[in-house]
Amino acid sequence: MEDIEISKIDQELEINALRRVIGAYLDYSAAAVEDAQRWERSYSKLSPSHKAILPHLPKKYLQLRRCISKNAFFILNMLQVQGVEQILSSLIAYEPPFDMGYDGSWNNINSHDFETEQHEIENNDETLSRNLDSSNHSEAIDRPEYACSHAVANYPTESERMCWHEQDSNGHFLPSEAISNSVVTPSESQAIHGSSEDLQSGVESFQVGGHLDSLFRRVIHSNVPLADVDKVRCIVRNIVRDWAEEGKVERDQCYKPILEELQLAFPSRNGERPPTCLVPGAGLARLACEISRLGFMTQGNEFSYYMLICSSFILNHTQAPMEWAIHPWIHSNCNSRSDEDQLRPVRFPDLHPGSAGITDGFSMCAGDFVEVYSHPSQTEAWDAIVTCFFLDTAHNIAEYIEILSRVLKPGGVWINFGPLLYHFADAHSYSPEDEMSIELSLEDVKKIALHYGLKLKKEKIVETTYTANMLSMMQNRYFAAFWTMVKEK
Repeated sequence: MEDIEISKIDQELEINALRRVIGAYLDYSAAAVEDAQRWERSYSKLSPSHKAILPHLPKKYLQLRRCISKNAFFILNMLQVQGVEQILSSLIAYEPPFDMGYDGSWNNINSHDFETEQHEIENNDETLSRNLDSSNHSEAIDRPEYACSHAVANYPTESERMCWHEQDSNGHFLPSEAISNSVVTPSESQAIHGSSEDLQSGVESFQVGGHLDSLFRRVIHSNVPLADVDKVRCIVRNIVRDWAEEGKVERDQCYKPILEELQLAFPSRNGERPPTCLVPGAGLARLACEISRLGFMTQGNEFSYYMLICSSFILNHTQAPMEWAIHPWIHSNCNSRSDEDQLRPVRFPDLHPGSAGITDGFSMCAGDFVEVYSHPSQTEAWDAIVTCFFLDTAHNIAEYIEILSRVLKPGGVWINFGPLLYHFADAHSYSPEDEMSIELSLEDVKKIALHYGLKLKKEKIVETTYTANMLSMMQNRYFAAFWTMVKEK
């Protein structure tokens, strides 16, 4: 009886966590519009002489709102295509919520532990994005300073509501651009700058179609923490890193050396039994996809529902290269060289997964790395393990390395790339729990690896960025450790 009660509690926690993630996705547009309204209010406070110097800003804010609508257009279609109700139903049955080539062999794995928050939320957007892209982050509780509800101004404007009222023949939502051919009419401009009363009275008429409509109505009347919406913005930037041409610079810095090292370590990959490769902290799955294209039977592992929902859509539901367009850099006015740079669109995916030559057996496993790969069935199961910006997501990095060694076959290869920006180093400042955080030097990390039979073969430091806006006036850079280790036989 006790086991049943525990299962019910875990089930309820998981369903609530997924609802919260979906709520954050649905609240993206409203939160972004609130930012735009704040910038417009600041502009309205300028003196007439200063406004005369900057007459283009009102038009920029209008363009920015249209960019928000385009981002929301993608998000709503992403949720609609995958079926929010089906995702929630799959959780009740304790099955993987996404069709990502999942082979059904993990049915007895523990469900996610959402009892404690594991995100370190930083004001710096890049740091937040790094913290989100890991397999050890829950979606439960955030820093207290972000746990506040949105004001009435966060509700969609009349213009935004109109964006989703019509659908195309495939059931996809049509943005206002597809309906109005991008002509900004005076009435549209007035609607965009509507009053708070208009926003409040028009909430119930916001149409998103089907089952999303009722879910959206519940979300906008609930408290969606601002930090949750920030995670959605991080996903938008991660799309650029993993699936856009603009992200190729970062992928060449991080992924290309890993792929080259894998090819050197496994020169023959065309036999009846391809080598197996595990990619913990797979994020939006581009690296795992590229490894699969090399001829490896690859499994990505990811914990974050934010990542899983988006990667599932890209892997399973995109129809062609460059099918979608988003505006990833609109959420901050800082360090922009020009308005055009800030508002520029980014198209994706630059590689269509369905026609990318992925090796049979590719899969994504949703779950906590420690819980999933501590299972006895995983012992010495993998020929190669690739970790990229992953090790520092651990509460206990020694435990990570112990498990990595255990699941690697004798003679197997571990390739690692990333810094040591320990995600729970500042957990005491925002978590009510006494979060464990073991923060070691690079030298100590390598000592632990050697203790568990992982012998260093190659090592160097590589300078790189993470989800950086390449046209920004500010660039945060990492000097990442890149190594190859082999498990002793």
